[in-house]
Amino acid sequence: MSIDLHYWPTPNGWKVSIALEEMDLPYAVHYVNIGAGDQFKPDFLKIAPNNRMPAITDPEGPDGAPISIFESGAILQYLARKTGQFGGKTERDRVAVDQWLMWQMGGLGPMAGQAHHFLKYAPALETPQDLPYAKDRYRNEVARLLGVLDKQLATNEYVAGAEYSIADMAIWPWAILWEGQQQTLDDKPNLARWLDLVGARPAVQKGKALGEEKRSNVQADKEAQKVLFGKRD
Repeated sequence: MSIDLHYWPTPNGWKVSIALEEMDLPYAVHYVNIGAGDQFKPDFLKIAPNNRMPAITDPEGPDGAPISIFESGAILQYLARKTGQFGGKTERDRVAVDQWLMWQMGGLGPMAGQAHHFLKYAPALETPQDLPYAKDRYRNEVARLLGVLDKQLATNEYVAGAEYSIADMAIWPWAILWEGQQQTLDDKPNLARWLDLVGARPAVQKGKALGEEKRSNVQADKEAQKVLFGKRD
């Protein structure tokens, strides 16, 4: 039986599509068009009450009973436990993986997301919001975080150590968008090496390519802007 993946081709979605490919798990894709508001549909909210994708439903969950999971980090941890892959072989390894996964969930993902918003999307709104303070704040914080990552990768082949893990799967989809975050790799050679190393993996390439043709230019799509950035009750 296959896992149901509720997905849209964004960095958070790529985390899980990459993991499913890396773990060689069968899955069926259910596209959640966030620009059209699919994330607010009642059926989706039953499995993802925070109206954010990705989410999965595993018909063969714990004790053989179905389970639905939202939040990309929780999904990655679940899949690593389910398969016994990419989560760390020892307790020390697992701690290293988990701390870098949490670093992405609480740091790089949210900060890079805000950088994208204020640098790319807010100035393109129907009523443009070009906010120098916000742009500087998030650009600078992403620079700091990528510096932390570069330093970690100076002494480790992968983010959590010598082994490729779900931490790499979580961080790579956000780190590859460094240009949109107005960053440079000129002073981050270790990060540049790792981006190429992870990006060369066939499963990473396949997971990132999933639904790529469905991505739209939100900067030019005013209706999608209203759905994604508008106020909801």
